[in-house]
Amino acid sequence: MATFNRAEVIDKNFLALLDGWDEPAPPRRDPDEPLHADTHMTGQTLVEVFESQMIARHLDLIARHLRARNASFYTIGSAGHEGNALVARLTRHTDPAFLHYRSAAFFAERARAMPEIDVIYDTILSQAASSDDPISGGRHKVWGSKPLWVIPQTSTIASHIPKAVGAAIALRREKLTHVTPPVPPDSIMICTFGDASTNHSTAQGAFNAARWAAYQQVPVPVLFVCEDNGLGISVRTPPNWVEENFQAARAIKYYRTTGLDLVEAHDTIRTAVDYCRAHRRPTFLHLKVIRMLGHAGTDFEPAYHSLEQIAETESHDPLLQSARRTIRYGLLTPDEIRDKYEALRRRTMAAAERATTRPRLTTTEEVVKPLAPYSPLKVKAEATRTISRDARITAFGGEEKLPENLGPRHLAVNLNSALFDLMAKYDDMFVFGEDVAQKGGVYYVTAGLLRRFRASRVFNTLLDEQTILGLAQGFGYMNALPFPEIQYLAYFHNACDQLRSEACSMQFFSKAQYRNPMVVRIASLGYQKGFGGHFHNDNSITALRDIPGLVIACPSRGDDAAEMLRTCAALAHIDGRVVAFLEPIALYMAKDLYAEGDEQWQFTYPEPDLAATIGEPRVYYPEARDAVVITFGNGVLFALRAAKQLKEEDDIDVRVVDLRWLNPLNEAVIAKHASDTTHLIVLDEGRKTGGIGEGIITAIVEHCVQVPKIRRVVGVDTYIPLGPAANLVLPCEADVVKAVREMFGK
Repeated sequence: MATFNRAEVIDKNFLALLDGWDEPAPPRRDPDEPLHADTHMTGQTLVEVFESQMIARHLDLIARHLRARNASFYTIGSAGHEGNALVARLTRHTDPAFLHYRSAAFFAERARAMPEIDVIYDTILSQAASSDDPISGGRHKVWGSKPLWVIPQTSTIASHIPKAVGAAIALRREKLTHVTPPVPPDSIMICTFGDASTNHSTAQGAFNAARWAAYQQVPVPVLFVCEDNGLGISVRTPPNWVEENFQAARAIKYYRTTGLDLVEAHDTIRTAVDYCRAHRRPTFLHLKVIRMLGHAGTDFEPAYHSLEQIAETESHDPLLQSARRTIRYGLLTPDEIRDKYEALRRRTMAAAERATTRPRLTTTEEVVKPLAPYSPLKVKAEATRTISRDARITAFGGEEKLPENLGPRHLAVNLNSALFDLMAKYDDMFVFGEDVAQKGGVYYVTAGLLRRFRASRVFNTLLDEQTILGLAQGFGYMNALPFPEIQYLAYFHNACDQLRSEACSMQFFSKAQYRNPMVVRIASLGYQKGFGGHFHNDNSITALRDIPGLVIACPSRGDDAAEMLRTCAALAHIDGRVVAFLEPIALYMAKDLYAEGDEQWQFTYPEPDLAATIGEPRVYYPEARDAVVITFGNGVLFALRAAKQLKEEDDIDVRVVDLRWLNPLNEAVIAKHASDTTHLIVLDEGRKTGGIGEGIITAIVEHCVQVPKIRRVVGVDTYIPLGPAANLVLPCEADVVKAVREMFGK
């Protein structure tokens, strides 16, 4: 009778092969000798990789056994993909590996480099969500290890590929800069994924980025390993689809082999690895594998495959082929294989009994501890640390060009000066993005950086925000301090997942053993004149505020921008944090505050030992108590103009609070200012639904003993149209004046 318990079936199939073996025993072979004249594979390699395959199989079996007891919470298995152990064997444990979820055999084989690592016990701890799990501390089942250079990924669907490309490109900078990578300079990046993932736009962008760089003779030593089982859950990959897409792909070297036969695959994989390492070129290794046990334990495969189809697939089990090979080559007898297999079963069961009794995360504090580390004293000390005056004079091209000596300047100039200072301070800092080099950025904020710091540290990227943020993550892994630029906030939304699921989750899923330090500069918000419309006037910051652990800074004036940028760099440098630095486009060149020509919105560049504190607002008219306006970005100017008008025409004193830091919100400071008045305006240039105003009001309601009257002046829930119509949906100073007067009954 057919059974739906396919884990039991493939286990019995393997034992049945051994028990029914009736071929004559061949002579014993020296395991140190090549298996035959046309291969480099030795018997020892075959036996040990086969053992890693068996470890992977028992990890699959125990996951389902424990899940049935509600003792485990993850059942995406590796059955049928165990040939990836050979990739681990033929690479180094210092080659950073970005692995997809069917990588148990790879991980088991790589762990052979460090016998002190108990790969079986550690994996079951992860399956059981135990806080003893050495990589994620029970936060997710991931393949990861700091000593083995396996960078943890969650259930990745191609989102890890841009990071691997970024890390590969970052390695070459070691020869051009003072940055020393944490791995040998001849390392390669290994990135594994399924055939269905190659269709994802993120994957296509990453492959294209690797080709684009290699086409220009930029070293990109990344080994793309496509484990092609022909399925994306239940959707079949068209026959030869992967081959047709990658065999003739320019600037990527393509190799194809089976992942079901270790002996047949060995030399092709070795050749691919050697090519990638020697030529520093992107290399595509296409492994033909099978998938057994469905997509995961919750996947009922008979819903879309007949039992006959499932059984046919199982007949190609790679463990069956490995067993045949080791027996026929005279390396192991069927009984010796059975003994090994059953010994691993006992070891796995014993590890499971231990692992499932280990503690799990029990408090909120435990869960979030590695998410957003912050060392305020160290960050402050680093932000205010200065380099020698001579070094600054060299960076700026002369003492007379030191920015603090040049008088008041607008936001863009002060930002540019801050970048010069930081590039001189941090030898490991890199600025990159679309048009940042020769052009100096769309708004010239990076002007002059290329000339002073050279193309090794300031360079253009292709037009792909996912690649830009993937590069930033890869550079961070290689000990760099990346400052990527995204040209417009709307462009960021094309690549949001690179921050949400990847960069900001890394410390969380690795117990802070890996980190993605970066400061992402984004030209942002509305009110831009002459180049408008939605894509260049985007007031939606909700997607950013929803990313756990992300710091969001938004200066409205030049001196603040410089001091805040110093703090952001220090936060990334010290605590490995990810920062989104929103630069209001409409204020880049703003000079005037109240009237044309008053030049009251230009500010002197702050001395290099000054830095802003995270969460600390700038307060205008702190003694005013009649009304308080809490705002940020462009809203600061509107509020100040409204305050002047209200004082002159209505004798109403208005305090203006520029938050400057939008995530995390300083709820205590917000509540303090709200408590000082009976009339509070929340001026939010974002949208009514999902804007920052909702968070401000929540902080007031939850933390104020006496809640003041509150009015929200906020953008309309719409995209921003082109031209003067934009003013119909965005708040302005007249709206603030009207709201305050209405609150006072005027």
